[in-house]
Amino acid sequence: MNIIISNSGAQPIYDQIASQIKSLIISGQLREGEALPSMRLLAKELRISVITTKRAYEELERDGFIVSVTGKGSFVAEKNMEFIREERLRALEALLQKVSEEAAASGLGLEELIELLKLIYRGE
Repeated sequence: MNIIISNSGAQPIYDQIASQIKSLIISGQLREGEALPSMRLLAKELRISVITTKRAYEELERDGFIVSVTGKGSFVAEKNMEFIREERLRALEALLQKVSEEAAASGLGLEELIELLKLIYRGE
């Protein structure tokens, strides 16, 4: 599993791990039932504390992305399509917020922004 962590950012390491695993699940790169690396192995690969990977896995389990089976490990949970849609919408809202702020800072009006989005959406 290719997870990249940054010690210089404001986002906690456990959250970086959880976010990247969520993205892998949502994109289909990690499939339903697929085993995740053990907490110890992932901690060793990332050169971080097992406590940090444990917290990331706990967050993923709480959010319904993985299931943990005592003695067997952690696995990608059955996909809840409504939940995945909500996650994607939440990410899209954050991006649109940034776009809206950038448009306002550039003096672009709402109608112009909508027209630009239509052009991009249609691939023109």
